[in-house]
Amino acid sequence: MSLINVFVEELERESHTTRKMLERVPIEKFDWQPHPKSMKLGHLATHIAELPSWIGMALNTPELNFAANPYAVPPIHSITELLDYYENNLADGKAELAKAKEEQLSQPWTMRNGADIYSTETKGVVIRMALSQTIHHRAQLGVYLRLLNIPIPGSYGPSADEMNF
Repeated sequence: MSLINVFVEELERESHTTRKMLERVPIEKFDWQPHPKSMKLGHLATHIAELPSWIGMALNTPELNFAANPYAVPPIHSITELLDYYENNLADGKAELAKAKEEQLSQPWTMRNGADIYSTETKGVVIRMALSQTIHHRAQLGVYLRLLNIPIPGSYGPSADEMNF
């Protein structure tokens, strides 16, 4: 099986859990954060929703330069908007993988802020990182939801909220 097919399957498999988590985000708590050094809930949820778009960015560009492309969280005003944003980015990620070629995955891709280079990896590693970042930040979101007393959906089996103890 090609690496691209592995990415396609993982993106699809993880999308079900990601969608369930994003559906639980309380829009009225978008400005909440568990610690001053933590992302706000809305920023975290929006970042999770955008991560599938990193697939196309990795495949179609040589780098991300934050100095030339400052990061701005898109305005989200409802869970419907958040889910639509996720679904659009997910569709984009799938479409980019569908037209990708295996040889693209070995090409270099750099993340930088002006002259400061954060990393240079292959495009395949960047796509893997985007998938891993989704899982990582989704777990963070689970902690946020737990702290807000919102039941957590299961990821790889039932959650404590879904179990009958």
